[in-house]
Amino acid sequence: MKGLKTVFALAIATVMFVSCGDKKQDKASQAEAPTTEAKAEKEETVRILITGDDQMKFNKSEIKVPVGKKIKLTLKHVGKMDKNVMGHNWVLLKPGTDMTAFAEQAAKASATDYIPASEKDNVVVHTKTLGGGESDTIEFTITEAGTYDFLCSFPAHFAMMKGKLIAE
Repeated sequence: MKGLKTVFALAIATVMFVSCGDKKQDKASQAEAPTTEAKAEKEETVRILITGDDQMKFNKSEIKVPVGKKIKLTLKHVGKMDKNVMGHNWVLLKPGTDMTAFAEQAAKASATDYIPASEKDNVVVHTKTLGGGESDTIEFTITEAGTYDFLCSFPAHFAMMKGKLIAE
């Protein structure tokens, strides 16, 4: 009978220990779990990574995005050269903008990060100009369907570093 009491006492102690658990750990787990709002924001955000290299190339020439969704675009310069020699940015132009005329003006606009003041109305959004190993992230929303040109506006780069963003 004494052995049965011991087994019974151990069983009760085990149940109590397991059911109580470590309250601090439970709170930490709850804090780490994403909220419903955070999950919804993550689902509503389109994430894009575009890279530029020392050979004056973007890794993408076409990007498709849904109209009305938040876009989080990261430009990463995967090369090694300094931004004074091989700087890259990512500039999204409004539909109908003359990309060649924009690039010609941009080449003269080193003081404004190759975004000419005379052309600001034609720019939807842009990153800063980056050197090798650097990155920049921007957030924006496209509200109208259409085809938008993008380019690197560093002098002479647009000839090779350009593409289309298609909003559907």
